[in-house]
Amino acid sequence: MHDIRLIRDNPEAFDAGLARRGLAPLAAQLIALDEERRAATTSVQVAQSRRNEASKLIGAAMAKGDKDAAEAIKAEVAALKDQMPALEARADELATKLSEALEIIPNLPGADVPDGGGEEDNRVESEWGTPRSFDFTPREHADIAPALGMDFETGARLSGARFTFLRGGMARLHRALGQFMLDVQTGEHGYAECNPPVLVGDDAMYGTDKLPKFAEDSFNTTNGRWLIPTSEVSLTASVMGELLDEAALPMRLTALTLCFRSEAGAAGRDTRGFIRQHQFEKCELVSIVRPEDSEAEHQRMVRAAETILERLNLPYRKLLLCTGDMGFGARKTYDLEVWLPGQGAFREISSCSNTGDFQARRMNTRYRVAGEKRTEFVHTLNGSGLAVGRTLVAVIENYQNADGSVTVPEALRSYMGGLDVIAPN
Repeated sequence: MHDIRLIRDNPEAFDAGLARRGLAPLAAQLIALDEERRAATTSVQVAQSRRNEASKLIGAAMAKGDKDAAEAIKAEVAALKDQMPALEARADELATKLSEALEIIPNLPGADVPDGGGEEDNRVESEWGTPRSFDFTPREHADIAPALGMDFETGARLSGARFTFLRGGMARLHRALGQFMLDVQTGEHGYAECNPPVLVGDDAMYGTDKLPKFAEDSFNTTNGRWLIPTSEVSLTASVMGELLDEAALPMRLTALTLCFRSEAGAAGRDTRGFIRQHQFEKCELVSIVRPEDSEAEHQRMVRAAETILERLNLPYRKLLLCTGDMGFGARKTYDLEVWLPGQGAFREISSCSNTGDFQARRMNTRYRVAGEKRTEFVHTLNGSGLAVGRTLVAVIENYQNADGSVTVPEALRSYMGGLDVIAPN
């Protein structure tokens, strides 16, 4: 959420940031609406003040025996009382209109974010690992995994498209990946393990910028709750409305949860295989920090996600997303893309974003600066450490064998009861 006061103070900078996002100028329109809102609020305040003042004058006129003056003042108070509902309704209407205008405007990009229109303009920052050289033609996971227990047909029969039923060694490998990620992020990177709800209310979704703009991307229950699209929602919103002590920062939270996405905007994309599912698991990373620490925390978070890929010996590259490819709430985002030999391409497996104070303003989450009375909005960051299903896909494709089996990465064998190969069944 943007602060209208900052827009009033520097409209040119606001419009310049929107232009980098490919959006038309909005500052003048927003400022005009805010001026109208402020005038309406002033009208309410003036009317209230005069009503209170006049009410006191009635008693004074009566004490002097001036009944005509008292009756005139009573008539004025009655008129003001009649006017108040309309004045208040107009002020509320304009406040809502301004809020609705602000809440659908994306975050402004950081100064170091490259300009661009789409993914083709993202900047490769680094690459790690050497893709494996196969002595056979590597296949895509969707061709290998069904014989290993990745049952697309049963998933579709039970729940429809983009649902999968995992069995046997494939289910265990999926569980092993999630547990491995959680253990590394808690044991080595200092994230506190959480087990949050996967059903949340409107406030949590709104505070983490998923509502109102992206309502169709999530599943809404019949009683008004939302299935989380990512545990970023639950973890970040856990401090919604709070005034934190500076000594409590940084807060680093992680959770391995089910996530649910309707994929409303993904028609025709990745319909084959396990990459884009309605239900999936993810090890989420969330940080809540002081503004001056958010850039360093962003780099730290990306490194925590990279660690998982390196421990699994999965080649990847790190991209800094351009202005045209960043998410709605992000001011800066790094994507990690893992190499999939079956596809012969890099595919996204983690996205780590710094939202600045964008979410904190929506959630009204502040911290008290040590030794001072003033408070400031926190900065929030979120990232995948990693998406479990996509990591499973990467393991299948990178560790596949000519006979259709998949070798279990060394880092996961203690989670697999010693099983080192998953063979076709």
